[in-house]
Amino acid sequence: MKIGVVSDTHMMKKFIDKSIPYLKECDLIIHAGDNFSDSKYIHNETNVGIMAVKGNCDFDNVEDELLFEVEDKIIFLCHGDKYGVKYGIDEIEQKAKSVNADIVIFGHTHIPLNIEKDSILYLNPGSLSLPRRVNYKSFVIMDIKQGQINIKEIRL
Repeated sequence: MKIGVVSDTHMMKKFIDKSIPYLKECDLIIHAGDNFSDSKYIHNETNVGIMAVKGNCDFDNVEDELLFEVEDKIIFLCHGDKYGVKYGIDEIEQKAKSVNADIVIFGHTHIPLNIEKDSILYLNPGSLSLPRRVNYKSFVIMDIKQGQINIKEIRL
C-alpha cells in the first residue's frame, strides 16, 4: 500500500498543490495536523482516502490521535505537541510502546525525521509550508508491502 504522509501544511495551498500529483498516486493519505482543514482540501483534490488529526493550530472538533492498522502494521498518528516532540521522542516512544505501535507518525517540529528504535518506526514528514532546520519543503511516500516499509522523502 502506497501512503502519502504530510504535516504542517498551514493552509498554504500553493505548496500543497505541488504535492498533489504525488498524492494522487497513493492508496491512502495521512495528515499529522496543522491545519486539519487542509486534509479536506487534499482529499477533494486527490479523491484519495485520508486519515487526519488536528494539531496545536487547529480548532476543529476532531480527534488529536488515531490508532489504526494498515497492511498488518499498527500506526499511531498524532501531531506530537502533547508528547514534547520538539525536545525528543522519549514521551512519544512511551506512548508508542503502550499502544503496541509499529509506526508512529507525527509533525509539529516541521523537521523531517525517519528513525527506527526498538523496532518502531518514528516518522515526521517535515512541513509542506514552513520547514525548519532544512532548506526544503517535504512530505513522505511510505510503501508497505509484505511487511516491509519503504520510505521516500519528497523534497519540494
